[in-house]
Parts: sequence; structure tokens; C-alpha cells
Amino acid sequence: MTRLQVWTLLGLAAVIWLLVLLEPILMPFFVGLILAYLGDPLTDWLEARGLSRRLAVSVVFLVLSLVLIAGVLVLVPLLGRQLTQLIEALPAVFNWVQVSVLPWVRDVSGVDLSTDFESLRQTLMANWKETGTFAAGVLAKVSRSGLALAIWIGNLALIPVVTFYLLLDWDRIKAQVRDLLPRRFEPTVTRLAGDCDEVLSAFLRGQLLVMLSLGVVYAVGLTLAGIQFGVLIGLIAGLASIIPYLGVIVGLAIAALVAFFQYGDLVHLLAVAAVFAVGQMLEGMLLQPLLLGDKIGLHPVAVIFAVLAGGQLFGFTGILLALPVAAMIMVVLRDLHERYKNSRLYDAGERLPDDGDQS
Repeated sequence: MTRLQVWTLLGLAAVIWLLVLLEPILMPFFVGLILAYLGDPLTDWLEARGLSRRLAVSVVFLVLSLVLIAGVLVLVPLLGRQLTQLIEALPAVFNWVQVSVLPWVRDVSGVDLSTDFESLRQTLMANWKETGTFAAGVLAKVSRSGLALAIWIGNLALIPVVTFYLLLDWDRIKAQVRDLLPRRFEPTVTRLAGDCDEVLSAFLRGQLLVMLSLGVVYAVGLTLAGIQFGVLIGLIAGLASIIPYLGVIVGLAIAALVAFFQYGDLVHLLAVAAVFAVGQMLEGMLLQPLLLGDKIGLHPVAVIFAVLAGGQLFGFTGILLALPVAAMIMVVLRDLHERYKNSRLYDAGERLPDDGDQS
């Protein structure tokens, strides 16, 4: 191993160690970085049409802010009402399971689950009832801690500030980083950065748009079909769609159970199936080819592992960065794989002697 490689590894280790130490304060900077990355293409498009960089950034920043505020104002009250309805409906659901499902399970399998289910029901109902008290207690505790409240508000306030200035200087930062690279490695790093940009675009722009579109399709379809909690189920299915097929499986299962319990007929079950079938057709024929193409290439198991590993190592910040980092690692591994396939090491082991060669 050369001295340069040793210093490179030591530098990477120092950066990771520093990130671990600074993790409690990094969240607003990483969120601002992601938002700036998402807004840069639109900013460049406006700038190419005659707007100054500062004016283009202001327009994009205003659009992002309005979309976020509108989403909060529309979704939060609606989801709050549906969560309240869900909590109120839980006792009836538990009673139906206890009266109808458990006797059928006992008759079919000979296993009596009534005692275990009753214990589970009491535990869940106690937790649901205590949710409001717990939330109020947490809020009161945070309010009493002036420093914690100030840090929390400060982190939220930093996000738009960091986003604005990163978006304003985005092209300049990229140029400066490229200029600092050793000339020997600059072409390779630039090529890998371009590949990473394609993958990250698919993740952060394409995948988010696919998830949002599927969530809207599912929510609107289930609501029109008369299914309770349609918006909540659509949101859950849309978020779960980050892993292929998980969104439709989770959403279809929950919606079918709600429809069966709400109506108890085949018509509404078919309506639920039709909603998710339409969503899958739109995803396969329109959304995936248009927004994602074949740029991602991460296996669903790798997606699950990346999210869990990021959360375990860096908490909420790690969850935010898990998929982008995994995508960049995939690009580097793909490049290393190509280098290995073209190396003398691979050629040396390409052909093993067979029986005919031994004679």
C-alpha cells in the first residue's frame, strides 16, 4: 500500500469519526443539502432563460416553501382526523376479531388464541389511550427545557437558511471542489461524480416523484371507492413504495381488511384491487420509465439494509442519507467491478484447465 493510499484511508477515517461526533447538529445541514440538490436543476433552467442566479434561487426557494407549507396545511389536519377515526374504530375491530376470527381459527387449527389476543388487545388499547397523555407530557417537558426547545427551533430555522445559500453557490462549490482534485484523478472522479449524479437524481427526484404519485393515486382511488382511512392508507403505501412491490403489498392488505370490515362484500374488495391494479399499471408503464429508467439498480434487500444500517449508525440523519450513500457506493462498486473485469488478475483466472488439457 502506497503512502498516498494510507493517507487517503486515514483521511476517510477522520471524516467518518468527525461525522459521528457532530451527528447531533448535522441534521439541518444534510436536509438543506438534499433540498439544494433537488432545486439546482430548476435553478439552472431558470438561469439559462435569463434570470440572475440570485433571482432564480429566490423563485425556486419560494416554490419549495409554498409546496411544503401547502402540503403541511392540507395533509396534517386530514391525517389527524383519520388517525382519530382509526383510534375510535379499534375497539370495534378488536371485538370483531374476537367474535368472528378467533373462533374460526380455533375450529380450523385447534389452537385457542383468545387469551393471547385479549392480552394483546388490552396492551394496545392502553397504549392508544395514553398516546395523547404521553405526547402532552413530552411537549411539556420540552417546553420546560428552554435549551432543548431553542436547539430544536434553531435546527428548523437553519434548514431554509442553509438551503438558500447552498443553492445560491451550488455551481461555484462544484467548480471549487473539482479544481482542488489532483489532476491525475480528476477525470476519473468527475466521471464517477456524473454517474453518482444520475443515480442520485433517480433516487432523490425520480423515486420521490414516483412515491408521491402512487400515494396520490392510492389515496384518491380508495377515497372515491368509499374506503375509510383512504388518505392514510395511500400515504403508507406510497412511502412503502421506495422498496419495489412492498407498497402495493402493504397498501392492498390494509385496504382490503378495512373494506372487508367496513362493508363485508365482494364489490368493495374488487374496488380496492382495481385501485392498486391501476397504480401498478401506471407505475410500470408510465412512472418508472419516465422518472427512473434503469439508473438505480439497487436490490430491494440492499435498500432495506441501507435504511436500517443508516438508522443504527447515525439515527434520523443516517436514515436521510442511507439511500443516497448506498447509491454512490453502488456506483463505485460498479466501477471497481469493471476495472477488475479488465485487469490482469481477472484474465489470469479466466480459464481453468479441463481434462483435455491435462493429457
